[in-house]
Amino acid sequence: MGALAGVAQQTPVGHATDFTSESYFEPPHEQQVKLRLSGAEASPLPGGLLDVKKLKVETFNEAGKPEVIVRAPQCTYAPLDGVANSAGALELQTGDGRFRVAGEGFLWRQSASSLTISNRVRTMIDVPLMGANAL
Repeated sequence: MGALAGVAQQTPVGHATDFTSESYFEPPHEQQVKLRLSGAEASPLPGGLLDVKKLKVETFNEAGKPEVIVRAPQCTYAPLDGVANSAGALELQTGDGRFRVAGEGFLWRQSASSLTISNRVRTMIDVPLMGANAL
């Protein structure tokens, strides 16, 4: 899922509402957003963790088109480690909306660009119909 280099270096301070943090591609595409992390609110937890409500992570290609959109109602985020997790729901979809995965319980490791969904995983693929005669 791409790196949150800018986000991972920030130290949590206080309570935030309607926040957004972005990281950018390396030159020559340094003006293009690579990843956008946003949430309705974030509250500090012990150990430098953040309790994030209505998490949304969007990744983009170098042309600015959305690649992946991830949403979770709540998660715990460790900005210094670049790790987010929750026992709750998670939804992922491709930028064109044709491929979606949903489940409960997840672990996202920024450094490995990995997302593990642990329970009740469902995959939905939207395939355009080729016409009534295609069957």
